[in-house]
Amino acid sequence: MKEFDYLIVGSGFFGSICASELKKQGKKCLVIEKRNHIGGNCYTEKKDDINIHTYGPHIFHTSNEEVWEWINQFVSFNDFTLRPVANYKGEIYSLPFNMWTFSKLWDIALPEEAQRIIAEQGKNIENPQNLEEQAIKLVGRDVYEKLIKGYTAKQWMTDPKDLPKEIIKRLPVRYTYDNNYFNDKYQGIPIGGYTQIFEKLLEGIEVRFGVDYLEEKERWNEKATKTIYTGAIDAFFDYQFGELEYKTTRFEHKK
Repeated sequence: MKEFDYLIVGSGFFGSICASELKKQGKKCLVIEKRNHIGGNCYTEKKDDINIHTYGPHIFHTSNEEVWEWINQFVSFNDFTLRPVANYKGEIYSLPFNMWTFSKLWDIALPEEAQRIIAEQGKNIENPQNLEEQAIKLVGRDVYEKLIKGYTAKQWMTDPKDLPKEIIKRLPVRYTYDNNYFNDKYQGIPIGGYTQIFEKLLEGIEVRFGVDYLEEKERWNEKATKTIYTGAIDAFFDYQFGELEYKTTRFEHKK
């Protein structure tokens, strides 16, 4: 007989939800976490009455009403709407790309004017082969040079010419004056931070911190009938095919 029905590696959303749902089914779970806190990258820490997103800001968004109702059982959300701006050498542009962006860039007001300029700048690209070509075809060379090229190269630490075109297709492009980043019906940030969600999900479930599962996989696997792993997939397989590309997340906290 094993001590636990399930060993769950990682206490982010996937691991915590698995543990919560399995507990409802009468299963005994053990959650192990490499860090000293629950919540994964969505962990928030309260300092001076401010809920700090330790690993970068997270905006919860969905158009699925069932998902929205489910998450609201744990926490209430504010009415935050993500409307980012970009600063290019002192010039401020609206993101994602919309008529505010095009109006500022080209001194125009109408969607058909923007479409005409973009079509002209991308006319020599018939079948985009990489991110750079896809971006130019999508929003024109001016937008690419000012608002995509440098940021993308820094973010991915790779020349945009060497990145797949599908990456840029995820970004919304609108020929309206709508600067809401997401198209989803529901969005917001939890009032009081994200950590409380994980505390409620993991209530009554044993969690052990500071545990590196990959250092002693066999020992930890012996504790449960089944294991659910939510960490880095390349690390799990001992990097036998090398490290996954583009994994460049690094956080430097400064006062």
